[in-house]
Amino acid sequence: MNRRARGFTLIELAVVLLIVGLALGLVGPSIGRATDTIRARADVAAVAAFLRHAREQAIAKREVHRVQVDPDGQGLLLTSGDSETVKASREVRSSTRLAREPRDASAVTFLPEGRSSGGAFLVEGAGRLLYRVRVDPLSGRVSNRRVES
Repeated sequence: MNRRARGFTLIELAVVLLIVGLALGLVGPSIGRATDTIRARADVAAVAAFLRHAREQAIAKREVHRVQVDPDGQGLLLTSGDSETVKASREVRSSTRLAREPRDASAVTFLPEGRSSGGAFLVEGAGRLLYRVRVDPLSGRVSNRRVES
């Protein structure tokens, strides 16, 4: 029987497994960083969507709506009118921290005509990724941008 027809040698298999192992060792850490980035972006998108929802509710119901960071920094709270009753809330992952900017401001207020008090929220995700979700005071529009820390 011909030697070439029998298959791979043990040395060839060992070399291939070594190359695959090295490739996985190099790619593994970058997958972890990519996952952190995706999770942080998802939390930023959720915060921005919650703020847009608050603006829409203020316009639709013709009453003032406020969004503030909950006391432990793990989510947002929505109140309406003169009531301090929470109408809706949005939590973020435990690895994500929220803060109001400027820090001494209490809430972003959305008015029935679509304007707002303006301001921003800082969203710090896993891997120390920092994003600013900004609310424009004149239009009430919500935008986000990554901030270099």
